Amino acid sequence: MERIRAFEEQACLAAERDKLVLGAIHPSIGQEAVAAGVMCNFNRDDILLSTHRGHGHTLAKGADPLAMMRELLGREGGCCGGKGGSMHIADFGVGMLGANGVVGANITIAAGAAHGLKLQGSDRIVVDIFGDGAINRGPFLEGVNWASVFDLPILFVCEDNQYSATTKTSSVTGGPGAAARAEALGLRATTVDGNDAEAVADVTAEITARIRAGGGPEMLHAITYRRTGHTSFDPAGYRPEGESEHEAKTNDPITRQRAVLAGMGLSADELDAVHTAAQSEMVQVLADAAATPFPADDMALQDVQDIGSPAQGAY
Repeated sequence: MERIRAFEEQACLAAERDKLVLGAIHPSIGQEAVAAGVMCNFNRDDILLSTHRGHGHTLAKGADPLAMMRELLGREGGCCGGKGGSMHIADFGVGMLGANGVVGANITIAAGAAHGLKLQGSDRIVVDIFGDGAINRGPFLEGVNWASVFDLPILFVCEDNQYSATTKTSSVTGGPGAAARAEALGLRATTVDGNDAEAVADVTAEITARIRAGGGPEMLHAITYRRTGHTSFDPAGYRPEGESEHEAKTNDPITRQRAVLAGMGLSADELDAVHTAAQSEMVQVLADAAATPFPADDMALQDVQDIGSPAQGAY
């Protein structure tokens, strides 16, 4: 969690202060317990699909933070060659099939990946993480229904940070929400305090054990809070006054986990050392990424498919 937060703090600095990022950064500051608690139960070759707010998930899956930061800055050595940027990070080497800038689009991709694993007879499983706003889009119904009908090995995680871009999700969502909708489609659904890292890790361990044993798809509804605006540039003036400050003071996942560890006997110095190490690591990551050259011009058309005008084939 400390590494995720430090990475995103540096990414926001790169975007806002240094103007090194062309495009938006969507931070997950305040949501780190979901990424850490969920991903510690998945193997390197299991598959992850994520959202436009996916830095934490990707880092927790085992991706290299330097390659990620280079990707955000569009530099050589980025995990997508500098072509994907913040919202489209992928790293097949750790089973991360990609973040997605289209809300909900990762759900159907994840269902397809899980169906592929089932057809292969693989023992790998899929985790698909999306926000609460995504449950109001068509791909949620399509992907979850497909997973239910074909009994696919997938965990759907609704990372419920309570805001859909600049709108309070509850104000535009009919019915009880994510868990109830998953249950209506035949999935077992579990709701958890998404800012309690230990609770997230424990319940995910139980769910993934059932899925690996052939129990079929399930839903985890993790209730958390997005401390920042929709993007690093968004001042979040639509929030009730004092809401974010209250959450930071009373419900921060890192502060809560520090208290748990202190209660287990870890000293303040030991906990501070974890924080300091993460901060130092990511400061160096940004410095190294910023010092990396941009890709050569002849890379622009590599990895690009050109089959001619689609009109000729279609008409």
